[in-house]
Amino acid sequence: MIPKSQIPQIKKQLIRQIKATFPKDKQALAIKQLKSMSDEQFEQFLIQNKLIQISENQSSQNSPPQDSPAPSPAQQCIFCSIINQQIPSYKIDENKDSIAVLEINPISKAHVLIVPKEHIKSSEKLPPTAFTLAKKIAKKIKTKFKPKEVKIYSENLFGHEILNVLPIHENEAPDSQRTKAQEKELKQLQEKLKTKPRKKPVKKTSLKKDSKKQKIWLPKRIP
Repeated sequence: MIPKSQIPQIKKQLIRQIKATFPKDKQALAIKQLKSMSDEQFEQFLIQNKLIQISENQSSQNSPPQDSPAPSPAQQCIFCSIINQQIPSYKIDENKDSIAVLEINPISKAHVLIVPKEHIKSSEKLPPTAFTLAKKIAKKIKTKFKPKEVKIYSENLFGHEILNVLPIHENEAPDSQRTKAQEKELKQLQEKLKTKPRKKPVKKTSLKKDSKKQKIWLPKRIP
């Protein structure tokens, strides 16, 4: 079961995505249905839409057996699924502690998320290398897209603390409306921002040439 303390936060995030991606004439009904769900119905909704995972011995329709362990927060987290490559993403870079992926519902063009590889629940526990990666991506965004500025801020979604790297082209802010990005656009952005592996220089082997011409020895002429 999802901890009850996390359910309002997850619903809030989904409502934000509905407002960003659903047609306006369908938003009100979708939000109403989401708010009317009980905790159990909401969990089944997340499972059916593959937003959380359940263990093989846990039924998706019935309550789990008493001796069946509840899924860990990492199993319930969409970001951990991205880390484990169970959900596709548009990765552009990574280091030992975090990965950088494009936000599929961005606030602005080239909006990037820095996702720690460990399921971290608070900003205080974010590794310094996550900020290092965020600054690296911000610098690349400034070079490629020339925004007014790039904001870096933390956010907790599905119990997983992440960093947003948000380019400010006009007057965008963390609470601005989001828009679902097209796959073609995401691929183009990925190509521009993706860190390409460095090619090892090929060592050229050159034959040493003698600076002096070799003298040809000839026998003395016999009269």
